[in-house]
Amino acid sequence: MTDGPELGVANRGHINAGSPATVFDRYPIGLPDLVRQVWTVRYSVPDEPLHQRVLGYPAVNVVFEPTVAALYGPQQRVGVRTLTGDGWAVGLLFRPAATPLLTDTHAVELVGAEEPISIPDHHRIAVEMSRIMDRPRDAAVDRAEITEIMRSWLEPVAEKVTEAGHLANHASQIAEMRDDILTTSALADEVHASTRTVERVVREHTGFGPKWLIECRRMQRAATTLFAHPDTALAGLAADLGFADHAHFSRRYRSIVGETPDETRRAGRAAGT
Repeated sequence: MTDGPELGVANRGHINAGSPATVFDRYPIGLPDLVRQVWTVRYSVPDEPLHQRVLGYPAVNVVFEPTVAALYGPQQRVGVRTLTGDGWAVGLLFRPAATPLLTDTHAVELVGAEEPISIPDHHRIAVEMSRIMDRPRDAAVDRAEITEIMRSWLEPVAEKVTEAGHLANHASQIAEMRDDILTTSALADEVHASTRTVERVVREHTGFGPKWLIECRRMQRAATTLFAHPDTALAGLAADLGFADHAHFSRRYRSIVGETPDETRRAGRAAGT
């Protein structure tokens, strides 16, 4: 599962809406400095393949599926995951602080990449996930059971989060949530650190610079809007997002999202037919 953490749900990071063919859930597990959320998906796509489009969060996922368990780095562009047949996945979307605690690979090298999970106990966890997720599709996934299994693995890891990890989390959260933060210097002022420190710490934990995180937030909002409401005027949307003109907005959109605004619109119209 290399194309993003959120299948079948309309939200930040996910461009198209959910499908009746997927049953998706997500929830925290009480380790907020390390884990953003656990997510689960079960799907049954017997006929035409189902295409899910995702512009993911700048963070790593660990994903357990029936035949594979791996760590996936963040994607820099819109990804498309094609679902066919019956299947499931259980994933953990981590905070930036987790990256150097889960792998020796530098965050920059993880962007768009994947690697085997290196934790000693992952085979047991994979077996436990299969036991839970192979239950009938109409049976609710046991959140408490999954949470207990994941916490038994991750509680010792959470105790190792560093001050730099906390700063990376804080800066990334502000870059994601605050529409008034438009520059790296403004972000640095907000977290009471130098611009150089924020640049270094964010890149070491996410693989991206803080400016990209800020622009990703704006483009996630734009992509979601254009997909859900294809007739949205580009000039008005560009102005709402702080761009001086829609030509500049369109260039940055293509650079971050990997397609033009019109391509997103067409995909949205096709999904609505």
